[in-house]
Amino acid sequence: MNCLILGAGLMQKPAITASKKMGYNTVVIDGDQNAVCVPLADEFYKIDLKAREEILELAKQLQEKGGLKAVFTAGTDFSASVSYVCEKLGLPAHSFEAAVNASVKTQMRECFEKAGVPSPKFQRVDKSELSSPLDLLESILEKMTFPLVVKPVDNMGARGCRMVRSQIEFLPAIQSAVDASRSGNAIVEEYMEGPEYSIDALIYNGTMTITGFAERHIYYPPYFIEMGHTMPAILEKSVHDQLISVFALGAASLGLTCGAAKADIKFTKNGPMIGEIAGRLSGGYMSGWTYPYASDLNLTQQALLIASGENPVELIEKRQPVEYTPSEICKNHKKPYELFEIPCVRTSAERAWISIPGTVQYVEDITEYTDKAVFNVLPRATVEVGSSVDFPRNNVQKCGNVISVSKNHQIAMDASEAAVSNIFITLTPDNIQTEKFLNNCSQVDEESFPPSAYGSIQDSHLSAISGVLPKNASLEKSLPEIIKNNYGDIRDWNYNTISDTAKKFDILRSVHPEIDMKTLIKAIFRGGIQAAVYVSDTIASHLQKA
Repeated sequence: MNCLILGAGLMQKPAITASKKMGYNTVVIDGDQNAVCVPLADEFYKIDLKAREEILELAKQLQEKGGLKAVFTAGTDFSASVSYVCEKLGLPAHSFEAAVNASVKTQMRECFEKAGVPSPKFQRVDKSELSSPLDLLESILEKMTFPLVVKPVDNMGARGCRMVRSQIEFLPAIQSAVDASRSGNAIVEEYMEGPEYSIDALIYNGTMTITGFAERHIYYPPYFIEMGHTMPAILEKSVHDQLISVFALGAASLGLTCGAAKADIKFTKNGPMIGEIAGRLSGGYMSGWTYPYASDLNLTQQALLIASGENPVELIEKRQPVEYTPSEICKNHKKPYELFEIPCVRTSAERAWISIPGTVQYVEDITEYTDKAVFNVLPRATVEVGSSVDFPRNNVQKCGNVISVSKNHQIAMDASEAAVSNIFITLTPDNIQTEKFLNNCSQVDEESFPPSAYGSIQDSHLSAISGVLPKNASLEKSLPEIIKNNYGDIRDWNYNTISDTAKKFDILRSVHPEIDMKTLIKAIFRGGIQAAVYVSDTIASHLQKA
């Protein structure tokens, strides 16, 4: 019996391995024949995941030769392709209409609006409207105010998504969103202020079982870069239940009835508001890694059982009823599903590491991983010697991720952050992109981006720094007291304090040239340990050439 998996990336590995464990002949398709999980497939076909008719033709062939048990994806934005094929072949899945509703953001918002489900105001933008950007912005500002959020209607991973805080930022943002859209359409939304959560669920036979409730850690405006998530989220029960009830109402408004659902949702001053709901399991290591670690439930396998028309036995045995505690805005809505949740028994924390702009010279770990709480260190395959790296403007530009697990919530978070702090990417010296970053050459429409590692140093503090770091001297012992006393508690994007940076500089560059101390401190404030090593290496390079 065959199982067809859409996608051969790392996020699809749990689905591929679950299918093989269940005894299916696992057929995998992807537009990239070099995708990381291609070798795991029993059969692989190079097919674009948007090519629904081509996928359907393959599915028909599989159904005729040996039978087709399920069509499935996770962590991609092609759930509509899955539903299209399943609807044609009579296999269990969300309807194609529902899957499209959960894939195209403008249709999604229209469904929410019609059903009275709380979500932000919005306006659809066609690429043809970009010829008159001021007229377009004026029409938007008639019903919304800055800040706005601009994103493509049909992409994921925060590609082409950013906040717009002023008129000058609008045109570059809307152009970027249209360029990132497969259909050439964008959506403009009002910005929602509040903590953000990611919630996974499986919908089955009129029930909705929450299978993951995580706090998302998102930073670096005007972009929305998820630097990790913590599973489970720690929050008041009333807030937890309100968020779940609004998620349920939103999923029902889209027509989701058979399969996975994933919500990005905020708790604002007006209560829960839905960012997005997808008709699939989440990516970002949540459904395939952190939730199974935290709950002991193989979520992907249970989702695949539903897609196969089988009973998800473990899901049914472990789930516990959830009482609706709806927010005021939703109290008159009829309950769309019987609600359940499978609680976590431990905490799993995922954290990302990133780089300043430049070219990778090599990647090194400056300490060994001895903390047993660290379960995974997952560098991105694209971050290799000679590759370009940049401060991320979307979630696919991060350099890697760490996942830790512990029965203690704080230990799990501390372990993942400590691991991230010990991963280091050395950049090649004399690089124009790195120099532009260190000199703070931001684009006009990206004011204050990328941010500095330790914020701004006061002019009076900088002017008080003089002298040099002598050749091969310890930076930790030479670090000016004015810096330690005034900025000692600040951590950079990879969780290092300035004192940590000084200690790691001494490990990484125990042999270094003489460096002007003011230049070195300015570089550290801008780019942390990477910048400190880059400045040292660039000076050494110049001396060698001389």
